[in-house]
Amino acid sequence: MRASETCAIAGFGERAEPWDALMEWDYGAYEGMTPAEIKAIRPDWFIWRDGVPEGETLAQVSARADEVVEWARSADRDVLVFGHGHILRVLGSRWLGEDASFAARIRLDPTSLSVLGWAYGAPALERWNDTGHLER
Repeated sequence: MRASETCAIAGFGERAEPWDALMEWDYGAYEGMTPAEIKAIRPDWFIWRDGVPEGETLAQVSARADEVVEWARSADRDVLVFGHGHILRVLGSRWLGEDASFAARIRLDPTSLSVLGWAYGAPALERWNDTGHLER
């Protein structure tokens, strides 16, 4: 819902199509909980290592990201996607050919802009976590 709203605010709502592959990680039993609330139960919890009970595994999230990567690479033009933090971090990792757990090492702030592209014939992050449009 929030990604659709952001898409509309950005002026692309009329052309957008929802895609389950871009849904945020299914947090299962941890849905709606903050990291602090989860750490009160599991002090050493780290989503990228430990996952979530009763939700998606990192491998499942990675498979969805791979679907998006395959689609984007097969397009004959630039493409635009809207999503949320964890799925987009996994998407960036998989674009680079890294394991999905690499996403733990690439921060992504809300409302940031990122551009996935190519450098010297290899997948690259052209721009990542750009929040310059928020500065006043």
